[in-house]
Amino acid sequence: MDAVEISRLQFAVTGSVHYLFVTLSLGLVLFVVAFQTLWTIRKNPAYERMTKFWGRLYVINYGAGIIGGLVMEFQFGLNWSGLAHATGNVFGGLIAIETLVAFFIEATFLGMWIFGWNRIPRVLHLGLIWVVAATAYVSAYWILAANAFLQHPVGYEMRDGVAFLTDFSALLRNPNLVDALLHVVSAAVVTGALFVAGVSAWQFLRRTPDVAEFRRSLRFAVVALPLGVYPAIHFGFLQEVVIEQSQPAKLAAIYADPERSLRVQRELAAQFGPGDWIPPDWVSVPYQIMMQTTFGLALVSITLLVLLTRDWLVRLRVPLYLLVGLIPVPFVLVVCGWLVREVGRQPWAVYGLLSTTDAASPLSTGAAAASFAGFSVLLGGLVLLNVTLLWRFARRGIEDDALGMPLGAALGPSTSDDDSLLVGR
Repeated sequence: MDAVEISRLQFAVTGSVHYLFVTLSLGLVLFVVAFQTLWTIRKNPAYERMTKFWGRLYVINYGAGIIGGLVMEFQFGLNWSGLAHATGNVFGGLIAIETLVAFFIEATFLGMWIFGWNRIPRVLHLGLIWVVAATAYVSAYWILAANAFLQHPVGYEMRDGVAFLTDFSALLRNPNLVDALLHVVSAAVVTGALFVAGVSAWQFLRRTPDVAEFRRSLRFAVVALPLGVYPAIHFGFLQEVVIEQSQPAKLAAIYADPERSLRVQRELAAQFGPGDWIPPDWVSVPYQIMMQTTFGLALVSITLLVLLTRDWLVRLRVPLYLLVGLIPVPFVLVVCGWLVREVGRQPWAVYGLLSTTDAASPLSTGAAAASFAGFSVLLGGLVLLNVTLLWRFARRGIEDDALGMPLGAALGPSTSDDDSLLVGR
């Protein structure tokens, strides 16, 4: 394994881990926004307690994602200096905009939200988390705009081997951007829904005293699940139309079609010269895992909606175990999707413009291996820390002082007459 292959493996690990944090943050913030909005409108303290519980888990994961993002940014300069040199004027600008949005706007407003509990007017405080959510998705837009340029470079011209931006609007209208963005947003909804549903189900299995709150969280998540699953399927298939036009080799690889692969190979060899222009055959494996499992989740989502009737979802208890077991599934699926999108672009770093070999930094094999080992240990520790903290604070259940000042006895949890039946008491 040479330095380029090691750098590719490092990027796969770094990108996958960071993507896990981002996807959960994008999905979970929607529930925090929904619960705080309901609390602001209805004045029901149960929604405030839900906001604080899920908000604390969101903040933990967000913090881990920030660290993962810094590692991701650092490796571009360390392992991919060729990419920065050739396309930094275009690709780098989009990354810079995303960084400004994420670090200066999103993080600032999140800090104000964290420390603003019971210190600023309730409506203004609600506006802060709405801004956090909006900027999170704007940040995702800029990242995918940058990635779309790698998939299908537009809006540039080459001068002495360096790409210069000529049409900024073309970057924002890239055909590889819109469907991919909507697919990612849908996947984030699925991830957030299954995380909220799974943690809520786990609370019922351990006989939580906070029945009213987790009952509501569970219902919200079950209703949100199909709102993410079915659009994810829809926009996933829509992307194949664009891929067939801009990256025919990727489509041949994910379909594992030998005849199509041979035909595309001949066409690309005529265009770019001799070489192997077809991505690795194994890229079809994560594609099939992603597609088949998502179809399964579509069926599960409808079944769970039916089980909401008369609280069968909780009373039968078996669905609760299923929901806990489904927590890691969307994380596996988003990594599979990322592998299909990125590995399916090989052997190009920027499709048709810059090969992966030319994009890599001139590192020795030893230096690349040391970099990979160091990054892997750091990210592995970050994942372990994030999971440990999420589990520890989820296990505590709902605490009045999770964020801000204690609510006080007058704002204790609300319960309904049949709540005790839901936990077998």
